[in-house]
Amino acid sequence: MPVAIITGASKGLGRALAEALARRGWDLVLDARGAQTLADTARVVSAHGTRVSALPGDVTDAAHRTELVSAARRLGGVDLLVHNASALGAEPLVRLEELSLEGLRRALEVNLVAGLGLVQEALPLLRASRAGTVVAVSSDAAAEAYETWGGYGASKAALDQLVAVLAVEEPGLRVWAVDPGDMATDLYAAAVPDDREPRPEPAAVVPGFLRLLDERPASGRYGAPALLEGPR
Repeated sequence: MPVAIITGASKGLGRALAEALARRGWDLVLDARGAQTLADTARVVSAHGTRVSALPGDVTDAAHRTELVSAARRLGGVDLLVHNASALGAEPLVRLEELSLEGLRRALEVNLVAGLGLVQEALPLLRASRAGTVVAVSSDAAAEAYETWGGYGASKAALDQLVAVLAVEEPGLRVWAVDPGDMATDLYAAAVPDDREPRPEPAAVVPGFLRLLDERPASGRYGAPALLEGPR
């Protein structure tokens, strides 16, 4: 069975992706900081009959990243790495004049540095896979200038650039930055707690991610909502 590592997998998009892949027969290594929520997710996901290794921890911890890759190796390797874990830098979001440098460092460490660290750790197994794939969950804030989204957007823009370079350096892999679009997640609620506009549940955009895995287009940046609308 193929094996995927998903960070930030206890809820939101990470959990929705884990459930979708489990229904397809993927074995999974799941990461999140909240041990109880992650255990609950693992129990639900494993009901689909696949092997699930749930490892609570912080992706900025090098030892934890090693643990994730070691768990995947025991399951058979790494065919897919999804870096979904994210930090906002401030909750709720604030203008740049108010953004603490420590908050910006945290966003960069989680969204960018930890992503590269995990890729470096998993790269030998990804190269050995017949369909090695890296998915970095991006954001519209990486490409557009939205007030108060500067720190988070900068970290995601840097992640997009890192992913683009990785695709050039590793032509044997598929490397995608994927913008899932607006979603009803705890992350968005923490970012803009006063925004009550309805947004789609994360599960609604998962078919866009699955389409990438099915069709395996060239490495690059994609929008999950656009994948749902485009021709097949």
